[in-house]
Amino acid sequence: MSTPDKHGHFDEFGGRFVPETLMTMLFNLEAMFNHLQKDKAFQKEFHLYLEKYAGRPTGLYFANRLSKYLKTLKVYLKREDMLHTGAHKINNTLGQILVARRMKKTRIIAETGAGQHGVATATAAALFGLKCEVYMGAEDIERQSLNVFRMKLLGAKVIPVTSGSRTLKDAMNEAIRDWVTNVKDTFYVIGSVAGPHPYPLMVREFQKIIGIEARKQFLQKENKLPDYLLACVGGGSNAMGLFHAFFKDKNVAMIGVEAAGLGLNSEKHSATLNKGSIGVLHGSKSDLLQTEDGQIKGVHSIAAGLDYPGVGPEHSYYKKIKRAKYVAIDDKGAIHGMKLLSEAEGIIPAMESAHAIGYLEKLARKVNKKSTVIVCLSGRGDKDVHALKDII
Repeated sequence: MSTPDKHGHFDEFGGRFVPETLMTMLFNLEAMFNHLQKDKAFQKEFHLYLEKYAGRPTGLYFANRLSKYLKTLKVYLKREDMLHTGAHKINNTLGQILVARRMKKTRIIAETGAGQHGVATATAAALFGLKCEVYMGAEDIERQSLNVFRMKLLGAKVIPVTSGSRTLKDAMNEAIRDWVTNVKDTFYVIGSVAGPHPYPLMVREFQKIIGIEARKQFLQKENKLPDYLLACVGGGSNAMGLFHAFFKDKNVAMIGVEAAGLGLNSEKHSATLNKGSIGVLHGSKSDLLQTEDGQIKGVHSIAAGLDYPGVGPEHSYYKKIKRAKYVAIDDKGAIHGMKLLSEAEGIIPAMESAHAIGYLEKLARKVNKKSTVIVCLSGRGDKDVHALKDII
């Protein structure tokens, strides 16, 4: 299996590149997480909340009309959009906040782009009566106003970030600064398989339920494994959540779909694994969109949750060993994907998930025979309707 070494490296990727004040906290977090991985009481509590509160297991839905339209692909949707709060993010926030409680932390902070991680963090914090503050780029606050209201309704404080590009990268910068200052009582809930070790591993372990369920469900329905797995990739937690359970199944092809924004040849995209180079960002070594002298580039995507110049280190590892392929879909393709699924199946996907849907037609043209694919429908599109109503 894809497991990091004792220093948190997946081959050359990952590790801990953080201020000295955070090292002790990270060592303590790693020790606690490793202990809780083997703690039957913790695992029972975590899975109980996943089932009774979040709404697991999620369905594996056969998209009949979409499959007929595509002709060569039989499409199954892993319906993470059906979870409480509307996305896969709740799997991770419940897990991390249960860890925070074991560590006796009383204050929760998070960063968010599309707002789904912020909502999920605020939800889990409210469930356990913990103070919650969420950093969010000012641009994302404008285009995700519904989720901002939801976070406030849940009792969280939303802190606008006006520096830099005013999006996810900058929100994460501010959250890390807060954490350095308040590490004694504060737990930082990172939303993706990024950040310093043990966060990439911890988030993957809380999200791997997606792939575990999907693998079992697909075998029950088709009596075989799928030909393809498909998921959008920003930081990469929903994709890694789906991919991990199939890592050893070499006949199952994995495809991550990045945001090509206004085009891969423009400077307005977020396609880190397609156009990036190796560097260090937010405490971890992975592929980044950066200049020749190591400055982080500005990024763009119509999907706020994909608007990030880095990626989780395990995805960089998957790319290096060629276990997964990473492609990119532009804004227009994502909008097309959103409309396609909405009209074909009566399911409005999040703009992030719509990138994966948007790639299905390209994949359908490449396969030579009837093939099967599981698409991780990572979130629902309610949050995007307001921002897109004047575009579509």
